[in-house]
Amino acid sequence: MATYQPTAFSTGHQFLEAPRWHDGKLWASDFFGEQVLTFAEDGAATPIIKVPGRPSGLGFLPDGTPLVVSQNERSVYRITAGGELEQYADFSALAGGIGNDLYVSPAGDAYAGNFGFALGEEDPKPTNLVHIRADGSVSQVPGDLIFPNGCARTPDGTLLVAETFPHRISAFDMAEDGGLTNHRVWAQLDESFHPDGIALDSDGGLWFGNALTLGVDSGFYRVVEGGQITDKVEVTDTWAVACAFGGENLDTLYLCCNTTTLEEFHEGRSTAHVAVAQVGRTGVPASI
Repeated sequence: MATYQPTAFSTGHQFLEAPRWHDGKLWASDFFGEQVLTFAEDGAATPIIKVPGRPSGLGFLPDGTPLVVSQNERSVYRITAGGELEQYADFSALAGGIGNDLYVSPAGDAYAGNFGFALGEEDPKPTNLVHIRADGSVSQVPGDLIFPNGCARTPDGTLLVAETFPHRISAFDMAEDGGLTNHRVWAQLDESFHPDGIALDSDGGLWFGNALTLGVDSGFYRVVEGGQITDKVEVTDTWAVACAFGGENLDTLYLCCNTTTLEEFHEGRSTAHVAVAQVGRTGVPASI
């Protein structure tokens, strides 16, 4: 297994999630800071907007409009050109827990996850992705998932979903109308892995953060279909939560790292930073 060492990029945050490279900048949500951020080339962070109910998943409509999940409101908001929030879709009736990550396709279909249960208070139980069409209508995606987290679309139209607690990456076929079918396991992982935010590379590998882990297994890993682990970015004493390829040539892997415990997380206590790693691969463009 190839291993890489990251370098520091941006510090001084609380709990970072959902990194996205868009229009020449890195974007991310800070849960506990309750705001969406962008980052300059030197790592300096700029607050974009405060989000009620804690921001989570991020995505961008075909016209570039940002979308963000409000965890506690179980809704998706649009960030307008004027810097205001407008509700885009309310999926609370279809969510078994607070809102989580988000993927937006090049056609404008959005897919939102949710915890499905009260983390740390209940045993894991199944839930479903929510499909938000371009007209704002919402529907439940068939196919039970347990703690659906990061999502990414392959060039052949397969939507990959990280399921944190079953230690696996699942897959759906995406139809032209945005519907998801043929739910299946893409990669079953060892029980030491809790995949969170994910990023695809152009060689068919999937990078994921191994969340909820502070020991030697903490890090960002690359897995291929079938479950073989090929690469690791080593991090220590922090949760490896989510990653995204960015930079002019999509050849830099940005890494959201959050130093906390499950107990501290429930209390809203965490310190976060972004690191970067050169892993010899490039990311899949968001337009795929």
